[in-house]
Amino acid sequence: MAQQEAGNAEIYSPRKVLEHPEFRILADGEKPPKTANIAAFYNPAHEIHLVEKPILKPGPGQVLLHVRATGICGSDVHFWQHGRIGDSMVVTDECGSGHESAGEVVEVGEGVTQWKVGDRVAIEAGVPCSQPSCDACRTGRYNACPDVVFFSTPPFHGTLTRWHLHPAQWLHRLPDEVSFEEGSLCEPLAVALAGIERANLRLGDPLLICGAGPIGLISLLSARAAGAEPIVITDLFQSRLDFAKKLVPGVRTVLIERGTTSKDQAAQIKAAAGGPLKLALECTGVESSVHTAIYSMAFGGKVFIIGVGKSEQLFPFMHLSANEIDVSFQYRYANQYPKAIRLVAGGLIDIKPLVTHRFSLEDAVAAFHVAADPSQGAIKVQIQD
Repeated sequence: MAQQEAGNAEIYSPRKVLEHPEFRILADGEKPPKTANIAAFYNPAHEIHLVEKPILKPGPGQVLLHVRATGICGSDVHFWQHGRIGDSMVVTDECGSGHESAGEVVEVGEGVTQWKVGDRVAIEAGVPCSQPSCDACRTGRYNACPDVVFFSTPPFHGTLTRWHLHPAQWLHRLPDEVSFEEGSLCEPLAVALAGIERANLRLGDPLLICGAGPIGLISLLSARAAGAEPIVITDLFQSRLDFAKKLVPGVRTVLIERGTTSKDQAAQIKAAAGGPLKLALECTGVESSVHTAIYSMAFGGKVFIIGVGKSEQLFPFMHLSANEIDVSFQYRYANQYPKAIRLVAGGLIDIKPLVTHRFSLEDAVAAFHVAADPSQGAIKVQIQD
């Protein structure tokens, strides 16, 4: 089958790597040469380790990249430790991690004219089919494409590797003033921007952000740039609320204490805000936190859920109904990368402080252990090469 006629699932099939004679799992402590294409993989046994992969040649419409910076996402840790997210994303074999990446073009395939060797790019990890027959792609909501290849979502291997093959049309040029590190952070920023856009946040809206993890903190930076006021952010850990206060000194923080009811927590939030709030960006996906957000809303408010959680949850139905509170959800993002890059390049959103730990690619396994351990105090762990 000619490459241009094959679907993305065939073009980026993990079997091409797993069945290649050069693929192997590295021994503990093994230090391969800098020319080796190493990557961080997990498997159904919940092991995280380095592997050596072949360096594949770019075909028509493809670009070979040297990945220079990759952030570890909570989903990466979840796939490693739990082996699945929901019923459709399940680790069934060795699977490469990472989808928050930026890099440098090292080779271009046939027909690629918009990129040249040395170009610096952010990598959009979700690659839809882009076919006219696909309603999601045709209408611009390509995050709903049923044939999407999302690198690092099983079975497709991720971008936490030295050399990565990617379709040319799903790369975004980085201006000179935007670093590789910032370029990789444009992926979680795209998540936050999609939420703010779909939640219809407006200048001066009183806002609640539930959860001061990476997505909550990036949502905080984005909401402040968008003009929300006041902003209240919650978390179980005071250290994360302190971090939020350093990022945005004007934010109001509420520590969530285990054992308190959602209504009591909502009362604290409304007291901190000076009244009920119009909008909540729920970034945890935890049922009790969703309840707290609901009880914090004014009549006609909206709870917009960005976080992922249990497959089935109970909501306070009649409180939502009697107060006309809308509940909406988000699945990944679409059409956000150019905006994210503009906001970073223009200085409206400074995402650099979010990176608290940096590791070399050779030390990616140690990086995963830091990212997975709350006692380490990591916000965003970056792997750089």
